[in-house]
Amino acid sequence: MARSSWYKNTGAGEAGRWHAAARALVVALLLCLGAVHGWAQQTDPKPSKPKSTQKQANQKSGGAKQVAPAADAKPTEPKSSDAKPATVKQADPKQSEQQQMRGLDEQIQEIKSDVLSMSQELRGLEEKLLYPSGTQIAIFVGIAKDDTMRLDAVKLQIDGQLVAHYIYSAKELEALRKGGVQRIYVGNVATGNHKLEVLAEGKLDSGSDFSHAQSFTFSKEVKPKLVGLTLAGSGDAPIALGEW
Repeated sequence: MARSSWYKNTGAGEAGRWHAAARALVVALLLCLGAVHGWAQQTDPKPSKPKSTQKQANQKSGGAKQVAPAADAKPTEPKSSDAKPATVKQADPKQSEQQQMRGLDEQIQEIKSDVLSMSQELRGLEEKLLYPSGTQIAIFVGIAKDDTMRLDAVKLQIDGQLVAHYIYSAKELEALRKGGVQRIYVGNVATGNHKLEVLAEGKLDSGSDFSHAQSFTFSKEVKPKLVGLTLAGSGDAPIALGEW
């Protein structure tokens, strides 16, 4: 019995030993397999490009396509070559001379108008100095309305002294026929009564000459005196006196 129990004890110990050794062997094999798998992954890695580098590559490739000119596109010439060269017109010397002459004419006309205005002002000042308002007398001559006689000359005497003798031109006669008035005399007389003698000579429409003479008396006051004479070729009063 003792021997059988020993056999039993020794058999159970050997079985435990074999069981532990098998476990250790299995663990070692598993470790070896794991190590081999890890080494294989390290030694044979799959090539993989990063996403960022792929995007950059795509952008480069796409940008290259946009920038690249199309094969069908026609080459365009620069605009500067299409523009025609500007031509500079040379001034015509004749035109420039004409413009200068026009400018000179305009300046001359302006100077003439200024001179005329100045002469009128001087004449007014002269009349004021030579003919003060207290002694001034002015005599005007006109032609009766619708009278067609030709007036050749007019003579005026004041107090027996010849003060005016005027011969008319065709233009002046035409102006008188249209209603114009001529200042034939301006002078000085003292205040009081004076005698005016008028002599008018001319030609009628019939071709005959006429000579009308008439005397008037007028009164001079302190203020300036304006006397008007209306002449006619025929009629009861070929010379009419009026105060203006």
